[in-house]
Amino acid sequence: MTVQEIIEKKLADNFNPLHLDVINESNNHNVPEGSESHFKVVVVSPAFAGKNLLSRHRLINTTLADELKNSIHALAIHAYTEDEWNETSGGAPMSPPCLGGGK
Repeated sequence: MTVQEIIEKKLADNFNPLHLDVINESNNHNVPEGSESHFKVVVVSPAFAGKNLLSRHRLINTTLADELKNSIHALAIHAYTEDEWNETSGGAPMSPPCLGGGK
């Protein structure tokens, strides 16, 4: 299984999302081609109802603890309730360009 597939499975299994995007953004950084080190996740789940942003991030970080320890260098998290997701018209912010890594 790829790192991306592992992330997708863990988030799907733990949050029963209404919407899930796991985007490998490694190609935007100074890493070898084919790397799986930088990800953005967009998770829309009823599990986030009544939880603040920090609590949502902690839930996702706990779920992906092994990957964060061993293979993920950077993780952008966008965690929404269904109502919040509908307010965004179904879109998450773009990731900023990489400014480091010798580029």
